[in-house]
Amino acid sequence: MSRVVGIDHLVIRVGNYGKSKAFYGALFKFLGFAISDEYDEAIGWTNGKTRFWIYPADAQGRKRKHRDGDIGFHHYAFQLRGRKDVDALQAFLNRRKVKIVDPAKEYYDDYYAVFFLDPDGHKLEGMKYGERRAKAAKKGARRKA
Repeated sequence: MSRVVGIDHLVIRVGNYGKSKAFYGALFKFLGFAISDEYDEAIGWTNGKTRFWIYPADAQGRKRKHRDGDIGFHHYAFQLRGRKDVDALQAFLNRRKVKIVDPAKEYYDDYYAVFFLDPDGHKLEGMKYGERRAKAAKKGARRKA
């Protein structure tokens, strides 16, 4: 039986390739990604574990932005090292005047995240899950030692 060992890459189509290339270029630089490959009408970034690609949409696809609720892509979550990184991402997004749809806060038990939109309305997320539990477990282990 085959086994998935991870997600290699995500590819999205964008309405304005130049605008999206600049948006994602700045975002991925902030998040520690580098360009993996670039072609005339495609660019991909990687952090060594995940790749993210953009390609321009065709003429019909450029007629409207992505709408949350459409069939397909709902959102993509970037797992960050900690809550401080989520807060730093939100500060970066605010400086760049990126539309934040749900600000940094705890959305579920020990799930801290910020949600924002790319130039086409694709929803993205920076998140950290389990940080409080991990700290509590580490503290408990130290007490037992």
